[in-house]
Amino acid sequence: MITKRIIPCLDVRNGRVVKGTNFEGLRDVDDPVELAEFYSNSGADELVFYDITASSEGRKIFTDVLTNTAKHVFIPLTVGGGINTTADFERVLACGADKVSVNSGAIKNPQLVNDAAKIYGNQCVVLSVDVKRVDGVFRVFAKGGRENTGMDAIEWIKKCVDSGAGEVVVNSIDTDGVKKGFDLEMLNAVCEAVNVPIIASGGAGCIEDFITLFKTLPKVDAGLAASIFHFGTVEISDLKSEMKKNNIPVRLL
Repeated sequence: MITKRIIPCLDVRNGRVVKGTNFEGLRDVDDPVELAEFYSNSGADELVFYDITASSEGRKIFTDVLTNTAKHVFIPLTVGGGINTTADFERVLACGADKVSVNSGAIKNPQLVNDAAKIYGNQCVVLSVDVKRVDGVFRVFAKGGRENTGMDAIEWIKKCVDSGAGEVVVNSIDTDGVKKGFDLEMLNAVCEAVNVPIIASGGAGCIEDFITLFKTLPKVDAGLAASIFHFGTVEISDLKSEMKKNNIPVRLL
């Protein structure tokens, strides 16, 4: 049985890890390289790095921080932020990333997913989608959750998976940083629509939220979180021990 993955997310701005609520009110957390190394040694299955202002500021991703991090961690590393061309994929992969996450870049150029998948393989292309309810409909937001594209999120995800995205990170803006649990309704809609690995992001506040996620939605492959790991609310080793007790397949150190 495939083990469920636990993935800390490092949102980086100006070379520092930051965290906010509902994608706003960012505060400083830690040095990204030191934090990544800590998680790698603590049993994290993968790491996700987002340069969260690269797209909105119209610049390229932080290659120096990424290169240094890749030298210190030995678990899969997914990197996103400011990914707009296949050349951006190439540059990030050359710095040590294992997978590349694309969000706003795919919205601007939907062909990017298909082109990247053909060059690097579906397993390398991760679609990250920032989703928020607008009048009861799941809508895609761009530029770090700042801009409503008006697109139906489920249809967009289906389109990108058909184009070659091998994995989908579903970021619920409604539950981001709120710590009241993952957005199960939204995640279920995505699980019903596509058959690639789904990573749940946004809303984890305690160990029980992960247990509920995996038991309620067995199709979800991974749980991603930031603040509960960054601020020590949940230790990855404790989380995985509890998952094992609940018969959820998990990789232990």
